[in-house]
Amino acid sequence: MLLFASPNDATDDPASYRTRWLFIGVAILLIGGAVGVSGHIPETDGHYGVWSLLPPFVAIVMAFYTREVVSALFLGIAVGGVVAGELNIVQAYLIPAIGTEDFALILLVYLWALGGLIGLWTRTGGALRFARWASGFIVRGPRSAKFFAWIMGLVFHQGGTVSTVLTGATVRPISDEHNVSHEELSYMVDSTASPAATLIPFNVWPIYVGGLVAGTIPLFETSQEGIAFFFSSLPYNFYAIFAIGITLLFAWEKLPFVPGKQMRAAMKRSRSTGKLDRDDANPLAADDLTNMKVPERYQPGLVDFFGPIGLLLGVAIIPYMVTYFYLGRTDDPTLLIAEAFVLAVLAGMGIALAKGMELQDAIDGFVDGCRGVTIGAIILALAVTLKEVADAVGTADYVVAALGDVLLPVTLPALLMGLCLLIAFSTGTSWGTYAVVFPVAMPLAWAVAPEPFFITLCFSAVVGGSVFGDQCSPISDTTILSSLATGTDLMDHVYTQFPLALMAGLLAAAAYTGLAFFAV
Repeated sequence: MLLFASPNDATDDPASYRTRWLFIGVAILLIGGAVGVSGHIPETDGHYGVWSLLPPFVAIVMAFYTREVVSALFLGIAVGGVVAGELNIVQAYLIPAIGTEDFALILLVYLWALGGLIGLWTRTGGALRFARWASGFIVRGPRSAKFFAWIMGLVFHQGGTVSTVLTGATVRPISDEHNVSHEELSYMVDSTASPAATLIPFNVWPIYVGGLVAGTIPLFETSQEGIAFFFSSLPYNFYAIFAIGITLLFAWEKLPFVPGKQMRAAMKRSRSTGKLDRDDANPLAADDLTNMKVPERYQPGLVDFFGPIGLLLGVAIIPYMVTYFYLGRTDDPTLLIAEAFVLAVLAGMGIALAKGMELQDAIDGFVDGCRGVTIGAIILALAVTLKEVADAVGTADYVVAALGDVLLPVTLPALLMGLCLLIAFSTGTSWGTYAVVFPVAMPLAWAVAPEPFFITLCFSAVVGGSVFGDQCSPISDTTILSSLATGTDLMDHVYTQFPLALMAGLLAAAAYTGLAFFAV
């Protein structure tokens, strides 16, 4: 339907025509009002009063309303420009934010190295070859098939969306053979994706979070200090710990009680009838993710997987362990995340070329992988920019001034976790939630109780709460890709997963409250 179509158009009625023009008129008035207000909002003590809440508030509300995070983040940035009197948001915020070394590192690791490595595996077949080989030693029935999915989720821990695609595509043929329902498999894939990425963070997650929290409080004045704090807080990432633990018990069917009537029905149906989906289900097609694009003459081997992944983990883990534990550099351990990913890609290409793959095939796989995560790079750019906007308008300063003397320390970690749950569930992104919450949560926690252990609890609550909400959201990329990779009805996956994820979330909230009560 055309926006400026005639009111006599057969597809339009007069009411809808008037509504569109009313909307356009209101939008013009709002833009004009914003231009008039810009630069006239008084600044006090580094913030603009309640106006400082507008950028993240608008981003959150629009994400609730539109269920689309890109436009929501952009509108939040635009509102921040109005509040700060900087209407040229491209020059004032976007270019400075995405032109930083921190964002360049994110772009290199997340978009080019990580995406390229996954794309390369679609040409070499290395990940699928490894899964087939490993399953021969493990899988004997439904429980061991689910356990194998759990292991694969931990192996492919580089990122949420990446893990869901790799784990689902490689495990699904094996689990189908052993009558594991698609509801069970999609839960296994989803619950070992982002939770594992935050708990085994030899990936881009610490870099991203470190950039968001840098400069927010004295504990992490630089992004490197933020990255180190991410690693030191791992034992308190309770949601990830409980989520992965419950998933393991679910795989071996050792839970005393499986929450959710629909999940119990799915397990009974698949075991007794062999039906992997309910009769009226509408499974998402997964053929594009299960069909590899391996050249005809190329023979996939274990070296195609172990070569890149072994180099990645070795370069990332060994220097860190040596400098942290052996040399005692606990404040500045060597963490070569970017170098590890780049070397892994080069190793994967070198192995493929040595085995006879054409250079063009290897490059095509690399490019396809990069293209597949482009939307993630856009979200990252806007998320980092919104953080800069929040800093510019003093959002954190105002929240601290308004609430710092009111909140009780014992309640703050659980409250932050609940807030992140709501935002991530509504937006479908944990990283977008980090961008909105971290710049406010850290100064607030520091004002409530400037103790490193308390900051650790609040930090971990934000990390876990955002993943909790993202995992349960039907508009989350990991939720959708988990359903797609396993051939599950999307809403069946949402309904069967939520009770199990909620169990992990409630246990995590109780743990944070208990530690805050006894230790702060």
